[in-house]
Amino acid sequence: MQKYYKKWAPIFLAPLLLCFIVAFLVPFCMGILFAFTKYKTIRDFSFNGFDNFIAAFGTGSTFWHALGMTVAFVVVTVLLINVFALASAILLTKGLKGSSFFRSLFFMPNLIGGIVLGWIWNLILNGFLTALGTNLYANAQFGFWGLVLVTCWQQVGYMMVIYIAALMNVPVELTESAEIDGASKWQTIKSVTIPMIVPAITICTFLTLTNGFKLFDQNLALTGTSVPEDELIALDIYTTMFNNASGNMGPGQAKALVFFLIVACISGLQVFITRKKEVEA
Repeated sequence: MQKYYKKWAPIFLAPLLLCFIVAFLVPFCMGILFAFTKYKTIRDFSFNGFDNFIAAFGTGSTFWHALGMTVAFVVVTVLLINVFALASAILLTKGLKGSSFFRSLFFMPNLIGGIVLGWIWNLILNGFLTALGTNLYANAQFGFWGLVLVTCWQQVGYMMVIYIAALMNVPVELTESAEIDGASKWQTIKSVTIPMIVPAITICTFLTLTNGFKLFDQNLALTGTSVPEDELIALDIYTTMFNNASGNMGPGQAKALVFFLIVACISGLQVFITRKKEVEA
């Protein structure tokens, strides 16, 4: 059997590997290269050392404000999405009437594209705020919390499905034993259920973390560039690359490279911590 796998595995893996190289590895390496160049197109460039980094992170740079907004957004959404998703999953695994319908209902927002979702909620929120004598662009906090609402509404259902799959694998004997020993429902969830679904928590935390950091389409559709204070880091990189008078996309590429390193470190730290919790559990 091992000889069979060794013979045919390279043939079946080759297309996937080729796609990975062409669609990810080559563009990624080119992005690192262009971060140190002044360029308008990939054929019109000249090396300029660290000038792009000085322009991107120097005086007057919007990067640090956008990064701060992104970190605040990620912290809020990771907590809210996972809390609501886990609570919904627990309720919908109790055998309540209509559970299947509500599972489908909660998952449906995840099927809507980010741009469409952002425009829909732009109309809803602006309609509500206009009735109060203001609008979505009048205050940066409106855009921030509107974006939190949109993101939670879209992603809670997806994470809920992952938590439901994990909860259904928790042995019933454990929860029944805890109840017989006099544990309350909260104590059972805290001491039995949650430790048993730590792998699912790891996955959902990682997904919500990375989704929050890379969020772009909802941000663009909800507030666009009308409120610079509401720009998350992905939209700030886009604005730096394509909405500058000089046409030089190098500073935007420098921001993207630094942002990638920051997210890679944070994601790696998160996975390390949660994996450690899995081992302890």
